[in-house]
Amino acid sequence: MRPCERLSVCVLAVLCVAAGGAHGGKVLVWYAEGSHWINLQPMLESLVDKGHEVTVLLPNTSMYMKASDTSRYRFLHFNTSVTKESLEEGMEMFLRFTIYEAADMSYPQLIAAFLDMVGIHVKVQLRYLDGVLKSESVMAKLREGRYDVLLADPIFVGSEMVAELLDVPLVFSLRFTAGHTFERLCGQLPAPPSYVPGPLVKLTDRMTFKQRLANFLFYASQDLLAKWFWSSADEYYTEYRGKPTSMCELVGKVDLWLIRTYWDLDFPRPLLPNFKFVGGIHCRPAEALPQDMEEFVQSSGEDGIVVFSLGSYIKNVTMERANVIASALAQVLWRYIGEKPETLGENTRLYDWIPQNDLLGHPKTKAFITHGGTNGIYEAIYHGVPMLGIPMLADQPDNMVRVEARGAARSLHFNAMQSQELLDALQDVINQPSYKESVMKLSRIQHDRPLSPRDEAVFWVEYTMRNKGAKHLRVQAHNLTWYQYHSLDVMLLLLSVALLLALLLVKSCGFCVRRCCGRSRNMKSKSKSKAE
Repeated sequence: MRPCERLSVCVLAVLCVAAGGAHGGKVLVWYAEGSHWINLQPMLESLVDKGHEVTVLLPNTSMYMKASDTSRYRFLHFNTSVTKESLEEGMEMFLRFTIYEAADMSYPQLIAAFLDMVGIHVKVQLRYLDGVLKSESVMAKLREGRYDVLLADPIFVGSEMVAELLDVPLVFSLRFTAGHTFERLCGQLPAPPSYVPGPLVKLTDRMTFKQRLANFLFYASQDLLAKWFWSSADEYYTEYRGKPTSMCELVGKVDLWLIRTYWDLDFPRPLLPNFKFVGGIHCRPAEALPQDMEEFVQSSGEDGIVVFSLGSYIKNVTMERANVIASALAQVLWRYIGEKPETLGENTRLYDWIPQNDLLGHPKTKAFITHGGTNGIYEAIYHGVPMLGIPMLADQPDNMVRVEARGAARSLHFNAMQSQELLDALQDVINQPSYKESVMKLSRIQHDRPLSPRDEAVFWVEYTMRNKGAKHLRVQAHNLTWYQYHSLDVMLLLLSVALLLALLLVKSCGFCVRRCCGRSRNMKSKSKSKAE
């Protein structure tokens, strides 16, 4: 090959590589915590695999997010006045209230305590937002980044404002917001209370009149709570921009909503083109267990094992409750942080951390004792493992109601259950074939999809980047007033026309009656005159 030909080939190769790299977009990721961050990570890994540059906003104070030299995505650091101690204290207060204190409160006390915690959450989130918006260096780096899309979980306030300021398409990834308020009121997602149960109300889509009334009132209460919740953000946004700015209006501009559930767990409901359901996005085939754990699993013989986890947040179970649980367990791998229960059996192993997905995918796993978190439930469904739920907080009771409605689980009350009750329920879930059959049906639904949830989520993020947003998928309802949305102006016009026609009819009939009666009286008068 001649030198000039070799040079041409090299140039062509470089151009091909450059062209291939040109397809990679720039993704900015809003910070998140706990399970919210866990759910974002699989999507980020897939985006990196496809050649995209991923940058994650990372606060200096976080309970779960950590920068790593081995990470495949970049981190853009920002400072916040929130301390880690205050975060841990807030989480401790929330768990103590939800698990132990709420049951003994009156309804007014419960509402007051809940509003107080929501207020604290908003204030903390706005302090995090200070670290981004009020830092000239951070905002300068964000503008210089020229990102193609911003990916966020709406539970963590502020991404909608930053997306507006940067003029960047925004994609939300979420399980739900309380009362579906963001989705219903800002995203315009239809949610008829007659058959779409609100989150947290522990109802199915088959409701009695009393349940429909409760669901209706729940939506109404959540709407009022949302107005109060948004008012703080509205004031903050208005002060920052120097003009009236509504948080809900900014949220309504979201291009795509990636909802982290699916029809194996959720109930059928109306959808919009820019809402995509990607439940189970973190699920994957099981991998080999560590050797010592595999040996323990194999030692169970034909009886198999039970996997037990109350999630990453629960670290303060009282010794009394721990002993009740430990007394009922046999051949169990228990994720547990705290003082060792006194009644713990020799064939129950405690771990600070367990490879939950790999254990659930092991052929010897017979059941999963879970707190009812969405991540754990989806892993159990993915691998076809029946569940015994001990829901404790947030969406967990509602999640277990949905799994129970499908016949794939049973539930117990954490503070009320006794050892024998736990043992009986566990044996029922393991020995009754209906639980295994039901969860296998859900598993088939979960797997029977044109794309895996991870691939579908990545596709829609890339779709948003390719099209410079997805505003063409947003319904016109965003541009209508509340009375136009419900066609109240149309109904008012039709009612006015109907009333006008009715009035004309009455007037016409009255006129005809008067004419007829007048003629009759005249005829009688003429007849009487002739007679005289």
